[in-house]
Amino acid sequence: MEWQEPGIVLETAVHGEGDLVATLLTPLGLWRGLAKGGASRRQVAIWQRGNILSVRWVARVAEQLGAFTGELVRPVAALAMGASETLEILNAACALAACALPEREAAPETFAGLMRLLAGIDIPGFPLPELARWEMALLRELGFGLDFTASAGGNDRLAYVSPRTGRAVTLSEAGDWAPRLFPLPEFLIADAPASLADCVAALRITGHFLERDVFGARHRPLPPARAGLYEHLSRRLEDERNAG
Repeated sequence: MEWQEPGIVLETAVHGEGDLVATLLTPLGLWRGLAKGGASRRQVAIWQRGNILSVRWVARVAEQLGAFTGELVRPVAALAMGASETLEILNAACALAACALPEREAAPETFAGLMRLLAGIDIPGFPLPELARWEMALLRELGFGLDFTASAGGNDRLAYVSPRTGRAVTLSEAGDWAPRLFPLPEFLIADAPASLADCVAALRITGHFLERDVFGARHRPLPPARAGLYEHLSRRLEDERNAG
């Protein structure tokens, strides 16, 4: 059995002397395989987390681990090195995909969204709001989609998200319950710019449902890379507000 597809390196682990067991997200889903010589000086740059590859997987039978060979298409890991926050975003997204997705089940929306995020990882101002949009796609494809389809009329508008149902709530519906709801950033429902505060608010929403519905159901915590990113951004936002 074999296939050849584009793939995103999500994580690797050293295996034996000079080999790697690599986890990749492809159009066919999450796949693991042995990258022979992947830890060698000649190949190690290829198998870095976040890199986009053209990859071939081969096994005698489908149930085997199989072997990967890959050619580098976009050196995302190197492009993200320019800023620590960008690298944190890359690590958070890859960790979420590796830990949340079932193996060998196609997740086309999640794959396409992660490709878009990583393709623009070095564009200033792009990765952070795109991460929030991608996390919404991940939740949706795992069966925990948030419902932002409620209608609003007149001066009313969608302004909050219920932490219980994931449904968007209008200003009039919120009423006295507003302090118990998540503020809904406009960029999640419209083509609008996203400030740092907007992105932190968006990641608070997606993080809540990822933690409760995806990882909580498995009795596992949110991946440390994702939790750490949110903590870092929250501190940065607080510092900016204090400075202002």
